[in-house]
Amino acid sequence: MTKGPALLLPVLYLALFFAYLFGPLAIMAITAFNSAGFPRVSPWECLTFGWFGKLAQDTRLLEGIGNSLIIGVGVVLIAVPIGLAAALTLSQVGPRLRASLYTVFIAPILVPGVVIGLSTLIFWDRLGAMIGADYDTLFYDGIFLTIAGQVTFIAAYSMLVFLSRISRFDPTLTEAALDMGATPTQAFVKVLLPFMAPAIASAAVLAFLASMENYNTTVFTVVAESTFTTVLASKVRYGLDPSISAVAVIIVAFTLIAATVFEMGKRRQTRAASGLLALDRPVLRLIAHPLFVAGLMAALVGGVVWTGANHDSSVCEMQVLDDKRAVQERLEQERRERIEALTPAPSAPSAPTQSAPGGAFAPGSLAPGGSAPSPAPSPAPAPAPSAPGGAFVPGALAPGGAFAPGGLAPSGSVDN
Repeated sequence: MTKGPALLLPVLYLALFFAYLFGPLAIMAITAFNSAGFPRVSPWECLTFGWFGKLAQDTRLLEGIGNSLIIGVGVVLIAVPIGLAAALTLSQVGPRLRASLYTVFIAPILVPGVVIGLSTLIFWDRLGAMIGADYDTLFYDGIFLTIAGQVTFIAAYSMLVFLSRISRFDPTLTEAALDMGATPTQAFVKVLLPFMAPAIASAAVLAFLASMENYNTTVFTVVAESTFTTVLASKVRYGLDPSISAVAVIIVAFTLIAATVFEMGKRRQTRAASGLLALDRPVLRLIAHPLFVAGLMAALVGGVVWTGANHDSSVCEMQVLDDKRAVQERLEQERRERIEALTPAPSAPSAPTQSAPGGAFAPGSLAPGGSAPSPAPSPAPAPAPSAPGGAFVPGALAPGGAFAPGGLAPSGSVDN
């Protein structure tokens, strides 16, 4: 009864762990096949392989990948021999000197990459200025400076790989070869080097991958050139599109194929050394052969490429674009309706009234062709009595008025 709940917690923990580990990779892989302009899973638009085609047309990214490959090969050719020499030196010296040398050899790993990049750039710049080198020489070349900067700490990684392998080497084998008349060079080539071959391959792969993914040191030493990591960083800084996811899908697929083929080859060697390979069926030996696995993976990749080349997503993309336009128009119409609903209705205009005086300031009274308003008639003033006797009444001095003969006589008849 308690066995089920007891197993539930570990299973849940493993599920969460693998979801945390591989979840971002799965989401990134899905976004590489979505036609949306921004890397996203939802809402899904159309299945497309166009981002891989856009990636193939990005000349700047292709140039950066080419420079990274050149730098990676250069780092492998220099860092692996240095790491092997350091490991052999540590295996031949005494314990006290070994501890001091180990600290010196491992120190570049502990130094930040920014410091290594700046110091490499300044060192070679000062050295070139001391000997009078021009700016087009090796001292100012971005590829050379990047290789020099990366070798300083990648060689330490290689040394650690060789130390783990050489700790299992029996030094009496070399002594036996020397006793039988072999020179130190012959003993190294015939005895020690074959034993170190797996470690050399592992160190080379590690050095190449460390060079390809390095950014902190490369961004300072690459100068005017560009590498894979610097181009990706600029794309992330100035705008993302799903072509970045397409790059990641290619890298992950190549890594998985290489790891699968390598593991199958290593397992085949182990079974062959133990004699179990001869007991397997011919069909099983064929299926487990690394070349068969590599061919199967290549056929799978070729099928995906052929499908992507013949897949046309233009009809689906046009439909999605029409749907987006319809949604945009609907939202715009709803916005206009909300604005109209919030805006108050205009009031009806009132009848015009005549303005005083005489409508001179009424609307349209001064328009061309309009008739001038007639002045309003003023009422006649009432006559007021004027003292004395109306002498100052208007018209009193007119002939026949107050000063006419008999005008000053008192009202009434005068006796002769």
